[in-house]
Amino acid sequence: MSAHSATTATTAAGSPAGAEAGTTAVELAIGGMTCASCAARIEKKLNRMDGVEATVNYATEKAKVTYAGADVSVEDLIATVEATGYTARPPAPPAEAAAPPPGSGDTGQGAAEDDGLTPLRQRLITAVLLAVPVIAMAMIPALQFDYWQWLSLTLAAPVVTYAAWPFHRAAWTNAKHGAATMDTLISVGTSAAFLWSVWALFFGTAGMVGMTHPFEFTIARSDGAGNIYLEAAAGVTAFILAGRYFEARSKRKAGAALKALMELGAKEVTVLRDGTETTIPTSALQVGDRFLVRPGEKIATDG
Repeated sequence: MSAHSATTATTAAGSPAGAEAGTTAVELAIGGMTCASCAARIEKKLNRMDGVEATVNYATEKAKVTYAGADVSVEDLIATVEATGYTARPPAPPAEAAAPPPGSGDTGQGAAEDDGLTPLRQRLITAVLLAVPVIAMAMIPALQFDYWQWLSLTLAAPVVTYAAWPFHRAAWTNAKHGAATMDTLISVGTSAAFLWSVWALFFGTAGMVGMTHPFEFTIARSDGAGNIYLEAAAGVTAFILAGRYFEARSKRKAGAALKALMELGAKEVTVLRDGTETTIPTSALQVGDRFLVRPGEKIATDG
């Protein structure tokens, strides 16, 4: 058995396997997606561009795009995504994508990902703290003191406006593009419950002193002027925000685990160029390079 073997690299580092000659492959980080239909919409828009083939993954929030010709650039791809109502970022330069110093406690993109979770966490905490008393007063008649309904309105208003703002913003963005998503359903539902309650309080009989909401399992015919649904608006918002937050946190942890696994790969490779062995970073490998794999070493790429 020889001391080492030589392998030919058949794909350029950073480019997906199977990319044809004369084409450019790029991976974009997509922001603002809330469901699989968002990914499908972005993918459809990108694939309408001449010479572009795109695949958008909702779980990883990334778009793998292959394009040919000088008429298409990364800026054009980003502009197309933004015109659809979402955000896109080009891949980080090698210097920015480098691993942090050992012991720094930084996971590379961890800080940026945590910044993305921070506003969501703040909205969730706000929604839960304010929605719980609103729901309690609506469900427990003993807590319905004089003018309790006005306190419910005061507590529910920040939930439906501030905490639910991402839903309203996404619904409006999609509406401008003639599309409807889950955010549209959430925005319309919570807004309808809140606005009806406001009408009932100011123009109906729900704002009168002594108004109560009995907790019962029967349905009685009513004109609705004495009923408010603030607990529905606040409760749905808090519930959906909790789901979004835990989903985002799980995706971040899964991404960090995958990144840690990828970091186990070879960082440097010894290439043969003009009969001379040269050690270079694996990211500098080019199609057609021949590199050495000594016993015990990791294989830098397929060949």
